[in-house]
Amino acid sequence: MNDDIIYGFALAIAAALLGSYLFIILFTEYTFLAGIQILNTHGQLGKLIALGAILDLAVFLGLLYYKKDQMARGVLFGTIVLGILTFFV
Repeated sequence: MNDDIIYGFALAIAAALLGSYLFIILFTEYTFLAGIQILNTHGQLGKLIALGAILDLAVFLGLLYYKKDQMARGVLFGTIVLGILTFFV
C-alpha cells in the first residue's frame, strides 16, 4: 500500500474522532468519556460514530482540492471502514 493511502486512512479516523468529540462537547452536557459511556449503554454509539464521520467529507473534499488523490482514497477507505463499524457497534 502506498504511504499516502495510509495517511489518508489515519486522517479519516482522526477526523471522525474529532467530530465525535465536538458533538459530545457541544451538544451534550457530559464530558467526552462520560458521553461515550452513556451513549454505549443506550445503544447509540454507532450513531455517534456516523455523526463524527461527517468531518471526513470536508477532509475528502479538501484533499481533492489540493490534488492529493491517493490520500483522498485513504480517507474514502477509512470512511467505509467506519461505516462498516457502525453496523457492528
